Amino acid sequence: MFNKNNPFFIAEAGINHGGSLKKALKLVDAAKRAGANAIKFQTYKTEKRVKKDSPIFDILKKCEFEFKDFKIINDYCKKKRIVFFSTPFDIESVEFLNSLYVPLFKVASFDIENYELLDAIIKTKKPIIYSTGMAKLKSIKKLYQILNKKRINQCILHCISSYPNKEETSYLNNINFLSQNFKCDIGLSDHSTSIKVPTYAYLMGATVIEKHFKLLNDKKCVDAPVSIDEITFKNMIKEIAHARKIKGIINFGIKKEEKNAKIFLRKKII
Repeated sequence: MFNKNNPFFIAEAGINHGGSLKKALKLVDAAKRAGANAIKFQTYKTEKRVKKDSPIFDILKKCEFEFKDFKIINDYCKKKRIVFFSTPFDIESVEFLNSLYVPLFKVASFDIENYELLDAIIKTKKPIIYSTGMAKLKSIKKLYQILNKKRINQCILHCISSYPNKEETSYLNNINFLSQNFKCDIGLSDHSTSIKVPTYAYLMGATVIEKHFKLLNDKKCVDAPVSIDEITFKNMIKEIAHARKIKGIINFGIKKEEKNAKIFLRKKII
């Protein structure tokens, strides 16, 4: 589904727009300038996502967009030539996003066992990217098998549900494990503010990199502690491009860079 040599970069705008459509469109512009392949939002009805006594109810309600707002954002993304998609949190949102012909869906870590929601997404037959923060291996295996059986293209994102997460607690060896045990794309949904973590993740086989994204100097957005701005995002892409050059291709024998060293070769012993 994705290119192993050129990672797919997702700017996770989420709800960093704070309920402002104008700000959401600015996030699209910033993501495009940063070099992201896609920008992702969250689509939901607050009452269906959390209970009214939840400590995050008011925050989510403030950041809730109407479906018509997402139609505007989707059209704007097409104009700017950047992929738009979203994480739906209820069946109504799934159906709406599908009506916009989104190319793929994202499933949040917390919904990896929400089979009612997953069934609705599967029915669209669109590719599914899902995060695995706090998920047990058996839960990942079960969803992987369900999607395989339904012949749904899938990508598993290694994720640590810590906000923000430290470089030292990124558990990137999980990417190696997932790559060896699941025949699908493997990526990273990173909650650190580092660009080292996604760079190392790429070198370990990640084909998708998702980072929370905010506007430059926006310190008050909801996910500010785990988000990076367009300058840092652009630097991340450059660093991974450089890592790709360092990684190189498989090449044995005398390489062009080694031609001057041929004089040091020992003679063959018969």
